Amino acid sequence: MPKINRKISVAPMMDCTDRHERFFLRLISKNVLLYTEMIVSEAISRGDKNKLLSFNLNEKPVALQIGGSSPKLLADASRDGEEFGYDEINLNLGCPSKKVEKNKFGACLMKEPNLVADCLSKMQSVCKLPITIKTRIGYDDIEDYENLYKFIETLKNTGIKTFIIHARKAILGKFTPKQNLNIPPLKYEMVYKLKQDFVKEEIIINGGINNTQQIKEHLKKVDGVMIGRSIYHSPYLLADIEKEIFNNKNILSREEVIEKLIPYVKEETKKGTRLNQIMRHTLGLFHGQVGSSFWKRYLSQNMCVRDAEIKKIDHLMDKIKPPSQVHLAGQID
Repeated sequence: MPKINRKISVAPMMDCTDRHERFFLRLISKNVLLYTEMIVSEAISRGDKNKLLSFNLNEKPVALQIGGSSPKLLADASRDGEEFGYDEINLNLGCPSKKVEKNKFGACLMKEPNLVADCLSKMQSVCKLPITIKTRIGYDDIEDYENLYKFIETLKNTGIKTFIIHARKAILGKFTPKQNLNIPPLKYEMVYKLKQDFVKEEIIINGGINNTQQIKEHLKKVDGVMIGRSIYHSPYLLADIEKEIFNNKNILSREEVIEKLIPYVKEETKKGTRLNQIMRHTLGLFHGQVGSSFWKRYLSQNMCVRDAEIKKIDHLMDKIKPPSQVHLAGQID
């Protein structure tokens, strides 16, 4: 099984990193590892597996993130993920929402390292894919390095080799998920210390990373960098990452990305996908460019509404000037 390159990855984000977003991002970047939204193991067990797990092979490499605390259901979901062709299975140990805590998965599982270890052992026993975890540096009032070290060591002893660490603690039951992404302070040094103490393990850092300069600084201390919201709001940041981190000069322009996306949109809408379900992910494509406000406004009014007509996609390229010209046709912010 070929080794997965986790140098740069795009974080699993609820209501963001669905299969349409991943197809879109893959048009920009050939090298980053993409993750699904978290899918609950119980949903996979009881629901429509094809609907939940199917994806376009052009998205690869792609990892399936699952949530849960039942060793059996997580093992079953891991096996299902392998059968559907994913490249990695990731267990969510970092989501801090009240709903997640109520159902006993996500960051609250940091309180139960032995249960997590049992889950991971069961997952690895039935699945040949790499099993990884994504967690935080602590929770509530527990934020000392000793506890984080013991937690990671317990999981490592099950055979886990890759640890993705969001460098904030989770405040359980008090903060919303959005607040948990901003209010707890970032403590990158704790993640750096993990790499010093777990030299043979792969340590990936996550949280508050917005540009290639920050990425380069982190890569001096850890094995990989995971980026979340910055990519969703400004997806063409991936082009800078391709050029500066992977030394890939063969990058599609923003206009070429849309041109390549249109056939996918047409094919998907024939299957019943609504236009807005795909095009909403492209709102930030021209972020920072002259004409970006027009692009967002045009999409919002014409393609990101529930009853958007597919025929409008045929005129989308008319709204964009040729790749040699930077801004959108006839629009100045």
